[in-house]
Amino acid sequence: MNDEFWNALDELVKQSEIVIDRPKGSAHPRFPDFIYKVDYGYLKDTASMDGDGIDVWVGTDEKKIDAVICIVDLMKKDSEIKILIGCTEEEKQIIYQTHNETEYMKGILIRRY
Repeated sequence: MNDEFWNALDELVKQSEIVIDRPKGSAHPRFPDFIYKVDYGYLKDTASMDGDGIDVWVGTDEKKIDAVICIVDLMKKDSEIKILIGCTEEEKQIIYQTHNETEYMKGILIRRY
């Protein structure tokens, strides 16, 4: 069953345009002290729990899906997954730390094997 999940994500990303609206080095629109250390964006014409497109982190490695991070945001009282595309091990750790550095947001990294 795991293969079917990853294959479905592959198909979703293949059929979607990746929009990087928060490139590496840019500041978060509501929290200007937060600087993105990895490109962050979404899949155009998709929907996530927050009503926006499905979030993606896009790294500097080969452009394949190799992990997702599932997050719970206590401030927004929501949860969602974010797809990691082409992230190196270092980038995965940065993303994991990003989603776990405050008491209000927690994430778990699920790797594709």
